[in-house]
Amino acid sequence: MRTRRRITGCAAVGLACTLLVAAETPPSDRFQVNVDMVVVTFTVTDTKGKYVNGLHPEDIRVREDGVVQKIVSFTEGNQSRPIQASPDLLADTNVFVLFDTSNWMYAGFAYASDAITDFVRFLPSSDWIAVYKFSRNLFRAASLTKDRNQALSAVRGSVAGDATALYNALLLTLRDAAKTVGRKVVVVFSNGPDKASIVAPDDVKTVAEDQGIPIYIVSTREAQIDQISSNVFQRLTERTGGQLFWAQTWQKQAEAFSSIRDDLASSYTVAYYSPPGETGSFRKISIDVVSDAGKNYRIRTRTGYHAHGDSSRF
Repeated sequence: MRTRRRITGCAAVGLACTLLVAAETPPSDRFQVNVDMVVVTFTVTDTKGKYVNGLHPEDIRVREDGVVQKIVSFTEGNQSRPIQASPDLLADTNVFVLFDTSNWMYAGFAYASDAITDFVRFLPSSDWIAVYKFSRNLFRAASLTKDRNQALSAVRGSVAGDATALYNALLLTLRDAAKTVGRKVVVVFSNGPDKASIVAPDDVKTVAEDQGIPIYIVSTREAQIDQISSNVFQRLTERTGGQLFWAQTWQKQAEAFSSIRDDLASSYTVAYYSPPGETGSFRKISIDVVSDAGKNYRIRTRTGYHAHGDSSRF
């Protein structure tokens, strides 16, 4: 881990694009990201850990570097509510499932496949789902689709195992997700540890933060077995507004994926236009609920993003 070369988020995407990918070539190897529009996904829970549902745009206050921002689009779960004449920016939810099929997964592959199958089967029919698999290389088993049979077949199909290059695969998945319009999330099932990536996990975290893509990770290992991976997984999920689950048994894996479905169904997503400021700086994002009760709510979201100017081409 310590020998990995540190590179910037944008450079990491460019480097990852040169990796061998066992799949069809995406429609374009160049894409534009409009960083003027900031998309933030978050969950709100009360003092008992229960989701707080039914909030409206006027109940939410979003700050960037301490300055309140004007919300232009608002979504709860799958219910998108454009504000005034603004376009429905968050109408679709795009779920990217990244499934570890490396050598480390051989023993529990069948159980893991069953857990992911149930996760996909019970997602709302309106969600778009992509299924990616990886070991040393990434395999795009199913591009974004609403066809559940296609997605389920992609999960069940076997892929030859090899060394684990999780961070390479995750960066390429984030690159694909960044091309899509609407809400997006990456759900990772991996045993690890990563032994084959050429990009650093913090570069992956930076790209996910900047694109506003929460990362959820379900790992079959015990946290104390591999402290390095444990710390990396914790950073990736916390800094992007996702969650980390340690699930060795099939029952725990099923519970983890059920919790992720609940989280997606209960999460909110807002969009606002980024104010002008210094390019390259890290801009902190904070969210609070404007009510007396809201003072005691816990809000989980990404911590911020790096400003890259009007737009960036990767």
